[in-house]
Amino acid sequence: MSKIDEIFREKCPDGVSYEPLWKLTTWDKRFNAVDNSKQPMVIKYYYYLANDLKSLVREKGDVKILTTNESELFALSEEVKPETIAEQEVVAIPWGGNPIVQYYKGKFITADNRIAISNDTSRLDTKFLYYILLNRLEEISSFYRGSGIKHPSMAKVLDMRIPVPPLDIQREIVGVLDGFTELEAELEAELEAELTKRKQQYEYYRNLIFSNLTTSKDGEINLLALNTVSTMQRGTSITKNTVQLGNIPVISGGREPSFYCNQFNRNGETITIAGSGAGAGYVQYWNEPIFVNDAFSIKGNNCVETKYLYYYLTNIQDEIYGKKKGGGVPHVHISDIEYYKVPVPSRDIQKHIIKVLDSFYIVCNDIGIGLPAEIEARHKQYEYYRDKLLTFEEIRK
Repeated sequence: MSKIDEIFREKCPDGVSYEPLWKLTTWDKRFNAVDNSKQPMVIKYYYYLANDLKSLVREKGDVKILTTNESELFALSEEVKPETIAEQEVVAIPWGGNPIVQYYKGKFITADNRIAISNDTSRLDTKFLYYILLNRLEEISSFYRGSGIKHPSMAKVLDMRIPVPPLDIQREIVGVLDGFTELEAELEAELEAELTKRKQQYEYYRNLIFSNLTTSKDGEINLLALNTVSTMQRGTSITKNTVQLGNIPVISGGREPSFYCNQFNRNGETITIAGSGAGAGYVQYWNEPIFVNDAFSIKGNNCVETKYLYYYLTNIQDEIYGKKKGGGVPHVHISDIEYYKVPVPSRDIQKHIIKVLDSFYIVCNDIGIGLPAEIEARHKQYEYYRDKLLTFEEIRK
């Protein structure tokens, strides 16, 4: 930071100039509501449909696939029509969907992005432009409108006024921010490896606990059918059109709620198992109001803790997945698992097992522990310094 501060004091004692984006960049097409004088030139690209791009993805490709979301996908140049390949240093925002800012330098093919190049890289470094736009993503997001898929008002994007400090300051800032980005990537890779290790440890100890659950101080552990130690209920079928939307999760056939409504049919501790679809058989635990739709619910009775049952069922998750039936949409039914034998130790032992596995789960997943907390702190630090580095006092005219 001190080197950049020195350059600022030397070259920009009175601030820097700000100019509209249309004056500094060339885009991929002429935009409605943008005067032609603001777009004397355009650079046209071939836009691929999403399904066409999927078929081109290769593990060791040499042509970047510039999707409309953040991805690291590549195609092989020999499998792509040459006239659809561009080779430039660009920034891009998606024409529709969730606003993001992307940067790429090299050969690429693109989905329906809005793509820009710097008119004069000796005056505006393309990577510096990327960081400026990334730092103002919230502002760019406000330009996206639409009731369904949102699209940006490119007139507002092109009228954005951005700082243009001397090129050596731009490059110094890019170097600092690239360093932060690389450090974040290294930490995230380390985190992913660590979390994979933690997950394996968690699953190992969870399996060990239930595998060794054969005897207790009082003698043999009872093995009881699931339907005798719990209340099992099918869900109630609803659709978005039959209920008012709200903030109550509607549990259906996937890992995420299918939508949210304003009523519930289960409350408190509840286990749900998805009934159909790609996620059929997926076990989840809830301790809040939910609406069980295309799924079924399980609650422990007076001899079994509900959360103990949840941990037991997640321990045999693969076995439950194996119960899927159906040639088209797969299904799992109550009758497929209701006779599973559940080891039922004393309530005190159950509570101890819950406490142990809760602790393992927190260590494995809590963002506030270890590397996740460090990455979160570094990310906030990165955003702070990015904002500080890219905020300039404008020269008063």
